[in-house]
Amino acid sequence: MTVPLFDHLPGSWRGAALLGSAILLTLWPGDSGAPRDSHLQAVLARDFISVHTRNTPTTYYEGRRGPTGFEYELMKRFADSLGVSLTLEADHNIESVLHAVREEGDLGAAALPLDPTMEGLLFSRPILELTPLLVYRRDLPPPTTLEDLEGLEIGTLSGSGTDRVLRELQSEHPFLSWKESDDIEVADLLARIERGHLDAAVVFEHQFRLNRLFFPEVEDGFTLGKPLSMAWAFPAGRGLGLLEAANRFLDGLHRDGRLDELVASYFGHDDYLEYVGARTFIAQALERLPTYTELFRAAARDTGFDWKLLAAVGYQESHWQPEATSPTGVRGLMMLTLPTAGEMEVDNRLDPAQSIDGGARYLREMEQRLPESITGNDRLFMAMAAYNVGLGHLYDARRIAEMQGGDPDRWEDVREALPLLQEQEWHSQTRHGYARGGEPVIYVRNIRRYYEILDYLDRSQQRYPLLNAQLFDEEDGDVFRLVPPLP
Repeated sequence: MTVPLFDHLPGSWRGAALLGSAILLTLWPGDSGAPRDSHLQAVLARDFISVHTRNTPTTYYEGRRGPTGFEYELMKRFADSLGVSLTLEADHNIESVLHAVREEGDLGAAALPLDPTMEGLLFSRPILELTPLLVYRRDLPPPTTLEDLEGLEIGTLSGSGTDRVLRELQSEHPFLSWKESDDIEVADLLARIERGHLDAAVVFEHQFRLNRLFFPEVEDGFTLGKPLSMAWAFPAGRGLGLLEAANRFLDGLHRDGRLDELVASYFGHDDYLEYVGARTFIAQALERLPTYTELFRAAARDTGFDWKLLAAVGYQESHWQPEATSPTGVRGLMMLTLPTAGEMEVDNRLDPAQSIDGGARYLREMEQRLPESITGNDRLFMAMAAYNVGLGHLYDARRIAEMQGGDPDRWEDVREALPLLQEQEWHSQTRHGYARGGEPVIYVRNIRRYYEILDYLDRSQQRYPLLNAQLFDEEDGDVFRLVPPLP
């Protein structure tokens, strides 16, 4: 994916961004009364920068190895470049991010569309291209033109930029109508399509790419309107020093290719947890697994797990590749984070023996830290989910399961609750906030499938008849404002 610099800015703004900060003064005269570096100096003097953001997968969330997200990564690197610490306020929607930046914050980084007409705000140079995409429920006739949208229940997020695109299109296609909300996030829109509460939605392409695995009944349709640009927002009236420092930082990332690498690592593919077919899995079980079988057997003897279960975890984590490295820095055959490796006394994550041993002991630790009330396979499946998403988010899902009248000790109920950690209505009530809760559900499902195949191969020694066999299947107050058609 390429990162456009200034292609989608109006000409005067594009020229200003290219020519530098001297022209910024003429474009933003509201800052002429403040010393140029006053805001930057205030940040340096207090030794921290205050950033307002949103708890979403494209911005910031608590991941398996701590805070993560595309814009979090950028924020942290920017703070490091200034030599200050980073403080985050993430309990926001888009509107409240912009309000907070105007009133008190240093900057807003929340998948904000660059809009030079907004009063009281200055915007950085473009960071990422935002391509509006129409997505729809799979059981509908595939829409291919704007005319196909007439009569459909369409949703979008207000203030995100997609609403602006729809309004621009409505001026030429007055029949367009949609619902918009600033109280939910992209995952909530997709969930409403999946459940039949909406027919379609307009989101940005990279947002759908991050979420599509969790909503298999939602299909991508077609791009619409003109691409927008993601940018950071700064308060006007406090000088241009911090804005200029951010632009220098972002320009540097672009010039040396680090920004492209970061974009590719977060948005370059649909999802690294895709389910691999039986034929591919068995082929790799025959080619790769024998090298590590004895290591899995040794780890199983030490921890009490079935060695085939540990092997299935290893395949889900790395496809049995001892030098695997994720975009977030998790490494090795069992994909251990650096803190987890330290806890397990693994000093070389790329050593398959250490990785398998450390991963097996870490899985056992997750299992031992669960409440005694969780037993049998429920306990095993929750331990695997915690290995993937962390105990904190698992406990949050158990609480949601209980709030919904389910049993927090049963995997079946917790499995239903985990994806709700992606929805604002639910994760706002939890201790650890947003999580890509669909991932551990898929993670556990895949490991169970891989284990079933390995168990079959180990017992029968009749490998190839299974190649084309079907795999075991797992059981499977309105917040919107209506934008009516133009009269």
